[in-house]
Amino acid sequence: MYIANAFSLQMIGTFPCNVAIEEISKEEFESIKPTLVSAIGHSDTAHVLGFEPNRVNVALNKSDTIVVAQLQGGRLPEGATTLPEGFAFKFLKVTVN
Repeated sequence: MYIANAFSLQMIGTFPCNVAIEEISKEEFESIKPTLVSAIGHSDTAHVLGFEPNRVNVALNKSDTIVVAQLQGGRLPEGATTLPEGFAFKFLKVTVN
């Protein structure tokens, strides 16, 4: 399963399909984090989350899931290694059905 910092319809490789989006807690994210493969292209975001940046094309087929770490609070300052005050991540599990 991948982790990304954004989701695009271009990631869906099989149509027609349904897409289910479920918010998950930070605790659930932390529990599955060791199993996730980075597809985070933004290096500062990757580092703050504890992953290596990895610009790859992701193609999701039926029953595939991707976790999206959606940054909230603005744009990370260049070179950030921790979340600045007032920033947070919302974790979303996106599944193609």
